[in-house]
Amino acid sequence: MNKKKEIVPKLRFPEFIGDKLKITKLGKISSVVKEKAGENKYTLMSVTSGVGLIPQAEKFGREIAGDSYKNYIVIRKYDFAYNKSATKQFPEGYISMLGEYDIAAVPNSIFTCFRITDNESYPPFFDYLWHNNYHGHWLRKYIEVGARAHGALSVDTKHLWSMPLALPDFKEQQKIADCLSSIDDLIDAESRKLKALEKYKKGLMQKLFPAEGKTLPEWRFPEFQGCEEWKLQKLKLICDFQEGYAFSSNDFVANDTDSNYIQVVRITDINNKNSNTDKVFVNMDLIRSNDLYKYLISKNDLILSLTGAAGFNFFIWNTNIAVLNQRTLKLIPKDEKNHAIKFLIEPLIHKEINMQGTGQNNNLSKEVLKNVEIVLPTSFKEQQKIADCLSEIDSIITEQSNKVEQLKIHKKGLMQGLFPSLEEADV
Repeated sequence: MNKKKEIVPKLRFPEFIGDKLKITKLGKISSVVKEKAGENKYTLMSVTSGVGLIPQAEKFGREIAGDSYKNYIVIRKYDFAYNKSATKQFPEGYISMLGEYDIAAVPNSIFTCFRITDNESYPPFFDYLWHNNYHGHWLRKYIEVGARAHGALSVDTKHLWSMPLALPDFKEQQKIADCLSSIDDLIDAESRKLKALEKYKKGLMQKLFPAEGKTLPEWRFPEFQGCEEWKLQKLKLICDFQEGYAFSSNDFVANDTDSNYIQVVRITDINNKNSNTDKVFVNMDLIRSNDLYKYLISKNDLILSLTGAAGFNFFIWNTNIAVLNQRTLKLIPKDEKNHAIKFLIEPLIHKEINMQGTGQNNNLSKEVLKNVEIVLPTSFKEQQKIADCLSEIDSIITEQSNKVEQLKIHKKGLMQGLFPSLEEADV
């Protein structure tokens, strides 16, 4: 008989090297939670994919149980709730742990709840395992495609209980969970710093630009105190406009492994400030053969979306050369020396455009944009001073944002190394 290969995680703390992992199934170390709320009062919870359980009152502004409340499932601290609703991040549903409350209740219609009962298992360890979508890789082959009941995925929970697990002992589980928790704390602290920087920029802009109906800002750099008032100008006198090119979807590829490909900037890229992962690219040969050079953008170009259900988003392009897709627009200062103007236009124009009315289908026309009026300093030097100030803050914000993203990537890499893969556990 062939001997089974021993499972060894790629990353391990020194004191646990050589210790064997226990092969088991979720159903053997847990029990189903079936207690109903009845007439008792509990904090009612919902779930946000990738975040976890949060109070319904926080997510929806109110509790939404209604007549179904009595059938809600009661869960206690360190219990798990499997939400059988598919999301983009977790197509097979999401498992979250009740960590910040001692007791709560969740809807029985879309949640299956369970409790880790094995004394050698540490619940927070499993919370990180599920957050890495370990369960999704197992359950996807058992979910009936297109089949839903009351909005939930159609999956027999027996497959949840048969999920294979390769577990270190309690102390190593605790060490792994504590390590990842400390990284979460760091990510949270750096994310709060990022939000504080963004809030600071917003507050500074309110001081550096005139309030509605005024021609002087509350704050002005010392060398411009007493200078003439800012003037109202139509955007078409300040900028030229270049709309994007209507590429065919057949022109796109999903990666840029070939250096001859450049990114296509779509509405979604502008709305998400190019942070989305599903970018598309086109071959530079297409640009050359069709003479599409006027649609190219480079770092520090001001671009915006001409379609937006929630408003029209502006973005100062922050990376390498790219090309604009349809329903996007580049604003080009008429005075080539006045590159500072784009930093001034971006905060001033956003409110003005969204006050203009969007027309049908949330579309903005170039003609409406041309006639938008904004208040600007008459002095080029003052424009430059404000732009340099905001540009410096933008650089700090970008640096902080990159720091947060790098921490998230570091955490993801750690999790991939600290947890055995499903294929390894399923022996």
